[in-house]
Amino acid sequence: MFSKISEAQISRAIVKEFSQWFDDYITSDVVIVGGGPSGLMAARDLASSGFKTLIIESNNYIGGGFWVGGYFMNTLTFRAPAQEILNELKIPHKEVEPGLFVTDGPTACSKLIAATCDSGAKILNLTKFDDVVYRHNKVEGVVINWSPVSGLPRQITCVDPIAIESKVVIDATGHDAWVAKSLEKRGLLKLQSYGPMDVNTSEEQVVEKTGEIFPGLFAVGMAVSSVYGIQRMGPTFAGMLFSGRKVVEQIKKKYPAVNPVRELRSLTVCAQPMS
Repeated sequence: MFSKISEAQISRAIVKEFSQWFDDYITSDVVIVGGGPSGLMAARDLASSGFKTLIIESNNYIGGGFWVGGYFMNTLTFRAPAQEILNELKIPHKEVEPGLFVTDGPTACSKLIAATCDSGAKILNLTKFDDVVYRHNKVEGVVINWSPVSGLPRQITCVDPIAIESKVVIDATGHDAWVAKSLEKRGLLKLQSYGPMDVNTSEEQVVEKTGEIFPGLFAVGMAVSSVYGIQRMGPTFAGMLFSGRKVVEQIKKKYPAVNPVRELRSLTVCAQPMS
C-alpha cells in the first residue's frame, strides 16, 4: 500500500530539506520572536507582502495562548471590529453580545497558523531567544539556541548559540518581553511592569503603542504592555490581531530598505530543529 522507502532515505530527506530552507533564512528581512497570535498575524501579513519572515518559538507548538482562552476553557473572545479579521481568516464565530464575538480556540489557532504558513513565513520552533545582534546602535538580528539546552544540567550546558541576521526584529514574547528585556539589562531600554486587568483600556493602548521601541526592534501584543506599563487584557484577542497587523504597515514605511522576496516557494514547511 505504501511506497517502499528506507530509513536512510527518510533521514536524508529531513536533513536536506531542513538544511536548505534554514540556510536561506539565516539572513532574513524580519525575525519575529514569539509565535502567539500577534506574532503570527504580523508574520502572515509580512510574508504575504513579500518579506522574508522567520518566526522563532521556544515551544514545540505554535500559537501561545490562542489555543485556550481563560481558565483552561478553550473559547476565545473578540471585540468588534475583530470580526473583520476573523472573516478574512475564515474563522467561524458568533456574536453573543453586541460587539462581542466568540470562537473555538483550536479552530481559530489552527486557521491562523495555516494562513501564516501559506503566506510563506517560516517557523523555527523549539528554539529559544538568547540575545540580540547589536551593531551600529541598532538591533540587527537575534542569537538563538535549542530550547532543550535550558533544561540540561549546568555542567553540560556549554552549548554555544548561533545568530540570525535581519533588518528588523519583532518582540512578540507576551508579558515576558524577552527581547526588550535583553536591552534593558544592558541599560539600553527601560521597561515598565504591566498593570492590573482592564480590557477596555488595555486593548486600545496596546494597539496604539505598537511600534518601534528601539532602532530595529518593534514590540507587538502583550510585549507592548510590559514595555509601557499598560493594563493586562486577559482572554480576549482583538488587540493581539490588530497589533500584529499594525506593525506590518510601520515596518513597510520605516524600513523601505528591507528587500521583498520576489517569488515565494510553492512548498512551505513549518519545521523545527533536528534533535
